[in-house]
Amino acid sequence: MALPIPPAAQTPASAFERLLTILNNLRENCPWDKKQTMETLRHLTIEETYELADAILENDQQEIKKELGDIMMHLVFYARIASEKGDFDIADVLNSVCEKLIHRHPHIYGDVNVNDEQDVKRNWEQLKLKEGNKSVLGGVPSSLPALVKASRIQEKARGVGFDWEDKSQVWEKVEEELQEFKDEFQVLNEASIDAEKAECEFGDLLFSLINYARFININPENALEKTNKKFIKRFQYLEQKAKENGKQLQDMTLAEMDVYWNEAKRV
Repeated sequence: MALPIPPAAQTPASAFERLLTILNNLRENCPWDKKQTMETLRHLTIEETYELADAILENDQQEIKKELGDIMMHLVFYARIASEKGDFDIADVLNSVCEKLIHRHPHIYGDVNVNDEQDVKRNWEQLKLKEGNKSVLGGVPSSLPALVKASRIQEKARGVGFDWEDKSQVWEKVEEELQEFKDEFQVLNEASIDAEKAECEFGDLLFSLINYARFININPENALEKTNKKFIKRFQYLEQKAKENGKQLQDMTLAEMDVYWNEAKRV
């Protein structure tokens, strides 16, 4: 027997209630939804988050709306699973984040004065330490991709005043790390290298570049992903043109491929 379809809602509260109703119906009646656990949903949530990130970079508003809905559904699903075990429910989740936001914004809900966003960030980190965090860096998830993790580490250190004074100092550090990497890599000759040391120096160089990006308000993750997309677009143009001319990339010289590559830059 088919269940009645919850009608479309006109307010945020009623729309959220509609989602809860539908999710509960699915959990109780759909064979696939019945079997899901937090563990089985985890990788799907990660995938949806990356899809949202892609849509944001593409500035595709309709896709952003769709992916936000997918992630919202996942969050409600996790809360439903937890409620079945008596651990917490969606109201607990929402009230918990509301209480945290109130507590960590004493300049809005209290009598603390701030001058700018940096004061807000410093207060935030200090409050987290008072809440029981043993380290300012304790809130950085160990499973984050290394590039994102480096940014978060640097931002959190800055939140307690551990930072360079100006971008010229940071750029000097970039140049220092670049020279150390070049020295270790023996870039000007064919001598053998210590791969482990070279890897460490390269990591230091990347870390310093990420730090400089932060100082000039560039998100390194976004910057690199935009370059990835640009490379993919140009490479696929190269593949298309080679195919149109009856050629295989592996049979072409680099000079021949460069012709199409340079064309792709102008497309």
